[in-house]
Amino acid sequence: MLRLSVCLLTLVSVPATAIADAVPTKEAAEEMFAERPFSPYANRSFPERPLWGDTHLHTGLSLDAGAFGNTLLPDDAWRFAKGEQVISSTGQPVRLARPLDWMVLTDHTDLMGFAPDLQAGKPGVLSDPKGLEWYEGYKAGGEEAGKAAFDIITNFSQMTLPEILLESYSPGADAFAFTWEQIVLAAEQHNDPGNFTAFIGFEWTSVPKGFNLHRNVMLRDGPIRALQVVPPVTQPPYGDTDPKTLYTWLEEYEAKTGGRAVAFAHNGNLSNGWMFPTEDTYHGGKVDEEYVQNRAKWEPHYEVTQIKGDGEAHPYLSPEDPFADYENWDVGNLDITELKTEDMLAGEYAREALKRGLMLEEKFGVNPYKFGMGGATDSHTSLVTAEEDNFFGKSVSVEPSPTRIEHPFIANDLGEIPGDLLVASGYTAVWATDNTRSAIFDAFKRRETYATTGPRIGLRFFGGWTFDDTDLETRFLADVGYTKGVPMGSDLRPRESDGAPKFLIGALRDPIGANLDRVQVVKGWLDADGALQEKVYNVAWSDDRALDADGNLPEVGNTVDIETASWSNTIGASELITVWTDPDFNPSERTFYYVRVLEIPTPRWVLYDKLRFGIDLPEEAQLIHQERAYSSPIWYTPGE
Repeated sequence: MLRLSVCLLTLVSVPATAIADAVPTKEAAEEMFAERPFSPYANRSFPERPLWGDTHLHTGLSLDAGAFGNTLLPDDAWRFAKGEQVISSTGQPVRLARPLDWMVLTDHTDLMGFAPDLQAGKPGVLSDPKGLEWYEGYKAGGEEAGKAAFDIITNFSQMTLPEILLESYSPGADAFAFTWEQIVLAAEQHNDPGNFTAFIGFEWTSVPKGFNLHRNVMLRDGPIRALQVVPPVTQPPYGDTDPKTLYTWLEEYEAKTGGRAVAFAHNGNLSNGWMFPTEDTYHGGKVDEEYVQNRAKWEPHYEVTQIKGDGEAHPYLSPEDPFADYENWDVGNLDITELKTEDMLAGEYAREALKRGLMLEEKFGVNPYKFGMGGATDSHTSLVTAEEDNFFGKSVSVEPSPTRIEHPFIANDLGEIPGDLLVASGYTAVWATDNTRSAIFDAFKRRETYATTGPRIGLRFFGGWTFDDTDLETRFLADVGYTKGVPMGSDLRPRESDGAPKFLIGALRDPIGANLDRVQVVKGWLDADGALQEKVYNVAWSDDRALDADGNLPEVGNTVDIETASWSNTIGASELITVWTDPDFNPSERTFYYVRVLEIPTPRWVLYDKLRFGIDLPEEAQLIHQERAYSSPIWYTPGE
């Protein structure tokens, strides 16, 4: 006790100024310990956790969503995304299992402001015969409301909307400007830097001939810049469906406001080959130097999975890939006014687009399809539900009910997309340094994003030349990854030796989700003969399985109980990490690599419906699936 007392007295006797002088300032301390501080978390400048969000959501302000009966407005959508419970348009209480970290609200720009006036039966709408017809259908509800909504969509895609309605709800009209202000100010109200990021955005809805060429636009900015403009439309004489007109708007927005913006395409699977053109003509012109430069500049991201089908790969294009047949929609264009043919598929899927990008880069020196991967819901209910057991559908007409599976997404004399094919997908994870507009936007620009079909799978993917198995011994995988290589979305650093590229990969299951089946690397390249090639490698997997002579891996198994719509994590792994070296690397070939992570089988949303509503499902309905994640690619260019 005596010695302790002496020590305490000695400490107390030191002047406070002396202690202050002994402690360096924050700046001095960071410089002093810049090389290797004791705390492994100090001085970090790289993103440390994924931020989860959705780049594509519609409220009752959108033309189609409002016509289908969505009465929820931006405030409802923002509150729901942040974790609050809301009441859906069909009167059902609904809440997310976990809040999102950020979101882009993307109401359609064409006829902005029309839907609320239609629902209210405003005189300006009822004065037109078509407007009156649509209002009566909307008020009748049920099947009649659905017919009215699809008639609006048909008139929109065929550009036969009534002139008086176009004039009243297009740029220059008070209703259009008021609605845009409403959207902008709602986003600003809910933006909470550090906690939740609300992006100002919109959907540019180009659909010539019913071929989907839609783009979502995300602004990095707040209302001071956003309200200096109004968003572009596609209906003449106020706009055009050629993507060049959107690129011009984006250029003019940045020049006028000093702000920044990006665009995201989606659902190439409904474009009948027009989404990813090559040397052929496309809607509006040819794929020339101007086109590839503009697309490379303005579209750094692609929405690869969502409610209207998964767009990573297709079995016709990737016959050697047993997992390419996942939630494909390949009947026709958006409104099935033209059926799909096999020659269209190559212009529709992300993997093939990434390959085509290598070919166009060889020709023009610029890769227009050098995009990062993301997922979104494209929900028209104002509800960003991508959970299988919490799926509120595409539109109000297919919110949870005993009959919703009987409602096709679309059906006509040419074909049908049955209701059970809707996909409860997806989300985008962003590796951003902060939960702010600037940090998340910048992560999109550098393509440090990945997509999932709904689960919050953790995924790290780094490329370099010197990774080895000792790097797997640390729990600080990202520290090694950023130090020795580059993250997803990047170009490999210049080749350092005669070796092949090495990739450091880590996948972690969703904490409340299913175990992982396997990790795969998808490689695409342009060979010496100018032919586009691809190969899928199994690089890490769970349980006691082994690759066969062809590199194929046995199935993981299936624990799904059909009677209870449940599964058990008695198979699979909670974590899979590996260092993988490309065994077939050719340094003269342009190449990309991305990671696909598969979960063990789990129930689809239709099985939950069967259990909860006690209904019979169509015999062909798929009851289980393997959810997945897709990383953004890493590219290799010869000579760089």
